[in-house]
Amino acid sequence: MTAELRTDRLVLRRWKESDRGPFAALNADPAVMEHFPAPLTRAESDAMIDRAEAAFEERGFAFWALEAAGTGEFLGLTGLSVPRFEAHFTPAVEIGWRLSRSAWGHGYAAEAARRALRFAFEDLRLDEVVSFTSTTNVRSQAVMERIGMTRDASGDFDHPLVPDGHRLKRHVLYRVTAGRSSPGKISD
Repeated sequence: MTAELRTDRLVLRRWKESDRGPFAALNADPAVMEHFPAPLTRAESDAMIDRAEAAFEERGFAFWALEAAGTGEFLGLTGLSVPRFEAHFTPAVEIGWRLSRSAWGHGYAAEAARRALRFAFEDLRLDEVVSFTSTTNVRSQAVMERIGMTRDASGDFDHPLVPDGHRLKRHVLYRVTAGRSSPGKISD
């Protein structure tokens, strides 16, 4: 079982049954899902949690549920995943996040992502972690830069799981390597 990860303000932990409702609400929020092809149904949202829990058992990492350390409030997800599609940069481990609107603007995404990267490099001993998002998602791109990732413009790609002609088809690719990451950027 993967250990829980902590920062001063956040807990990255395995999923609980009680997370399903708030996670489904987050995934149904059009503002949260603006840079995804469509909001998720409850069944699709639950399936994400099920895949994460299976990945924890299989690989020892996945997208963790994210909560506020002081209150236990569910904030969203942050963590590591293996992309479920083929692209020029796969196989790879990606870092990602999805937070409820109430959690935006507090620095939680970068704080949690830094902790997840530390786990990726120190515990999993990965050489590289990637991240990607639609070209329009400038907020996530800013988080990628804040956590020490660098855009690989030559690696930008058309996401194979996004329908052709969709406004979100084109994605930017960011990378960070263990040797390039600085402790100040990755630590809590």
